[in-house]
Amino acid sequence: MLESAVRPSPGLAARCTRAVLSPWARLGLLVVVLAAAGSAVLVLQPQRLLADGWPPQVGGAGAVVLFSVAYGLCTAAFVPRPILNLAAGALFATWAGFASSLVGTVLGAGISFGLGRVLGQDALRPLLRGRWLKAADGQLSRHGFRSMMAIRLFPGVPFAGANYCAAVSRMGWAPFLLATGLGSVPNTLAYVVAGRSASSPTSPAFLIAMGFIVLSGAAAAAVAWRKRHGLRQR
Repeated sequence: MLESAVRPSPGLAARCTRAVLSPWARLGLLVVVLAAAGSAVLVLQPQRLLADGWPPQVGGAGAVVLFSVAYGLCTAAFVPRPILNLAAGALFATWAGFASSLVGTVLGAGISFGLGRVLGQDALRPLLRGRWLKAADGQLSRHGFRSMMAIRLFPGVPFAGANYCAAVSRMGWAPFLLATGLGSVPNTLAYVVAGRSASSPTSPAFLIAMGFIVLSGAAAAAVAWRKRHGLRQR
């Protein structure tokens, strides 16, 4: 009885640990990480690969692997994927550029999803109160694979933004990564082919790739308009 009556309160270390691991502290860390990544992108300017090319001291399979890792880090920091896909086509052969871009896509999606899930989900889920936010969360949570496939197949949805939104939902890792890999194949290949054949803008490969990009963009806009119109009618 006496021991329970004089049991000490949690110490300073325990209180500091709870504060550091609280949802809002982790969300603040996520904001800092993303701000630092965005600043690094502004300083390093990875888009210069399109003009300057790959460093001559790095070549072969090592260059493909290094590009995949850099691609993943850049997409997690909100660098647009089309720029990186075009750079992959300009720097490597078509299939090597496609493979490095697709691996980088899945890697970047996994990085973004992991950061959002670990650092942001607990703080942001209670804020999903609006009608549109609840609808998006329900769609991603219940039909994760199908929804993510649609997002990846049609251009126009920011890649990193979709990753962090999916992380806040209850979508699982496996359907997220599988849908990302499969759904990103068509547009990734089209942009890589366009980057590879950009020096010959009248070649059939370039025209077919650009035609596919334009048509897929128009289809995405039509689907988005139809969905929005349907929601308004309801």
